[in-house]
Amino acid sequence: MYSMSENQVWTFVEPPEGIKPIGCKRVFKKKTDMDGNVQTYKGRLVTKGFRQIHGVDYDETFSPVAMFKSIRILLAVAAFHDYEIWQMDVKTAFLNGKLEEDVYMTQPEGFVTPENVGKVCKVQGSIYGLKQASRSWNLSFNEAIQEFGFIRNEDEPCVYKKFSGSIVSFLILYVDDILIIGNDIPTLQSIKTWLSSCFSMKDLGEAAYILGVKIYRDRSRRLLGLSQSTYIDKVLKRFSMEESKRGFLPMRHGISLSKEMCPSTPQERERMSQIPYASAIRSIMYAMVVGTSYVKSKRSG
Repeated sequence: MYSMSENQVWTFVEPPEGIKPIGCKRVFKKKTDMDGNVQTYKGRLVTKGFRQIHGVDYDETFSPVAMFKSIRILLAVAAFHDYEIWQMDVKTAFLNGKLEEDVYMTQPEGFVTPENVGKVCKVQGSIYGLKQASRSWNLSFNEAIQEFGFIRNEDEPCVYKKFSGSIVSFLILYVDDILIIGNDIPTLQSIKTWLSSCFSMKDLGEAAYILGVKIYRDRSRRLLGLSQSTYIDKVLKRFSMEESKRGFLPMRHGISLSKEMCPSTPQERERMSQIPYASAIRSIMYAMVVGTSYVKSKRSG
């Protein structure tokens, strides 16, 4: 609530005639570090964006994120040239976006003051849960970082570069996670200072853990490695498979799945309804797409 007040996310107005405000609720989660230990307990107010109407209180919703192969490429470049790799995190990132549409929301339960009884919140900044929230934040960030002199990559809109003589700087954005890569420490410090003047930021120092991937680095050997062990352990625990026997494949190679294998009796359907098969496959596919890789670069040979 303090962050929303600081960002002036909404103002109180009388309910407009014919407008039904969308609701809101609270979401709580634990944020873990690279070893799976709880780092922070997060509380967030989110809107019930599923009640928004296209063309009325939202239009465009698309927002890009950096592809992980782009992150791997730039990490390889950093390993080869021995660049610095720093990491920052944007606090309450979506609250920095500005809305173009008129969005009205009910007041958060427990925070209604006597002078605002009967009023609704006219949302001015994007809130988590709104369909256009991610897009609004991305547009705000893009405007701020280009004002500092960064150039947006045409083929990868969440990768930015800035060259000044022999000084090279790259910036990668994945929603609210930021990697800053470059060969000049004062320049990288100025980037951090600029971002902190534009948004509420958290400086995480040298990059060690991003998007569920742990980063190992041995600069003396130009060696950089990526490991998804923490993410995979988390997936196994989520689906109660942490004690499972390891193997190369979860089933016999060459097996062909068919509709006849689907549950046919009420008892089989009831049993399968308790197995989150689709969620498990999505989790495995994310690990597959990101991939575990090791990058070793040497100037000689």
